[in-house]
Amino acid sequence: MKIHHLQTASLCPLGGPLLHDKGLFGGHAHMLCHSLLVETNDGLVLIDTGFGVDDLNDPKSRLPTVFLNLMRVKWDLRLTAISQIQSLGFKRDDVRHVILTHLDLDHAGGLPDFPKAKVHIYEDEFIAAMQPQSFNETQRYRPIQWAHNPDWQRYTLEGESWFGFPAVRSLLGAGKDDILLIPVTGHTRGHVAVAVQGEKNWMLHCGDAYFHHGQVDLENERCPIGLDLFQNFMAIDNDARKENLIRLRNLKREHGQEVTLFSAHDIDEFEKLAERKAV
Repeated sequence: MKIHHLQTASLCPLGGPLLHDKGLFGGHAHMLCHSLLVETNDGLVLIDTGFGVDDLNDPKSRLPTVFLNLMRVKWDLRLTAISQIQSLGFKRDDVRHVILTHLDLDHAGGLPDFPKAKVHIYEDEFIAAMQPQSFNETQRYRPIQWAHNPDWQRYTLEGESWFGFPAVRSLLGAGKDDILLIPVTGHTRGHVAVAVQGEKNWMLHCGDAYFHHGQVDLENERCPIGLDLFQNFMAIDNDARKENLIRLRNLKREHGQEVTLFSAHDIDEFEKLAERKAV
């Protein structure tokens, strides 16, 4: 399967020196949303959408004020998944499937741009978004992003494990195990990583299971203090988040030649895999 790396958002959040490891004089923090577009025999598969056209056209009515003030999003329609997919020569309806690591507003905002696509989601995450139980959840989940009533495909755990992780298999049909959901909960109640079988090895989109490449650096484990505090604050189950991060580091240690890990927001990982500069 051919895999395209898409940058579906550009953010310059407040607190720059606390959000990167370049020192107090390292300048502004720069984060992004990293999505995958996968060409399969069953049409295009989009993994995480980033923000959508409607979000960029009317952010004040669709996104929380605190988020807008803190994250300082670059409102550029060229960064939407639909714009990039069309620039690759595809049509909107070529996207047959959308797979989400979770339903946070910066991962699911583009759902309305693909109204005919099947939307694949872990059951625990679907329940968390539809029945929020805390102020944190009411802010991170934005029902307006799925007001068009998507064709939800909901999954519970089943099938064989994947490198020791429980896995949900056969998302795109019986016997097809090229794309899997790997539960790594904690950031949200139903957060998953998405494993994609690439030409040379597996690609594991870890979503928000970690935020900085240093967290899975086996020789120099580290995380900027601001990102560490943010992850602790945003986690629904911080103990589960930390446990799953350890498991991801062990996966890299034991199977790093077979699996390439990357997170949703780390600019260095994106530039390395996409082989181009982020904007």
